[in-house]
Parts: sequence; structure tokens; C-alpha cells
Amino acid sequence: MTLAFFVVNSYHGPSWVHGRPMREQPDWKAHAEFMDALPEGFVLLGGPVDGHKTRAMLVLRAESLEEVHRLLDPDPWIKSGTLVEVIEPWEILIGTP
Repeated sequence: MTLAFFVVNSYHGPSWVHGRPMREQPDWKAHAEFMDALPEGFVLLGGPVDGHKTRAMLVLRAESLEEVHRLLDPDPWIKSGTLVEVIEPWEILIGTP
């Protein structure tokens, strides 16, 4: 089994309530519980990258892009359109993960 790395940029989707902090968005609790329940070792790093203005980023370790979709697509915020994700494979050339 070879594991690969993926970067996920999550942008505010059409259901994001502008002017409301992240933790006050609809279904925040369900989203947080979903993220906390992901398999150990899948999410290596994650969080807002621009001061909570428009996006967050995850660094993932998975067997395939299909596995990433299988694990992330059921997120309540993805299903409701609160977030829209761009998922890309990441080839690490510098450093040792």
C-alpha cells in the first residue's frame, strides 16, 4: 500500500453566511463532529489560512483521490454548499513527511 499526499482548499460556498464567524455557520457542530471522526492519520494538518476570510486548507495522507472523496464528500458542509473543495495531489520534493 502506497500512501500519497493531497492538499484540499475549502472555499466558502453559496450557503456560507457572510459576516458570520466560522463557528456560527449553520451546521457547525455537525461539520466539526464529522471532521473529528475522520480516520486517524488521514488529516495531517488543517485550518484557516487567510484569517478565516475565505478558505481553509487540509493536508491529507490517503491511498487515492477516490479515498479522499469517499471520506470527505459526506461532510455536512460539503453536502449543504457551505464549503466548496478543490482537491489536488501533492508531490513533496523538499522535506520528509
